[in-house]
Amino acid sequence: MDILLHITTPAAAPIAAALGRALSAKGATWAAFLTNDGVKALDDAGFAAASKGAARVAVCEHSWDLHMSGDCPVERGSQTVNSGLMAEADRVISL
Repeated sequence: MDILLHITTPAAAPIAAALGRALSAKGATWAAFLTNDGVKALDDAGFAAASKGAARVAVCEHSWDLHMSGDCPVERGSQTVNSGLMAEADRVISL
């Protein structure tokens, strides 16, 4: 994978959406892992739409349970998933 977007705050949603759209437009392979209250970025319509171009989107399941309610629209995983994505990525952008 070319890029991992590591999203830790909902304020990053507009930036992550723009980066995701640009990466997809250039044919880059990218993923996103959302943790802490960054899981709230999935409520952002722009990020939700851009994330459709990602190879994989996962959230920290503990963070989801703490900050969100209802069904999660993407993969729920542990920080082990986060570590695996970090290892797979050529570059990590932490937001």
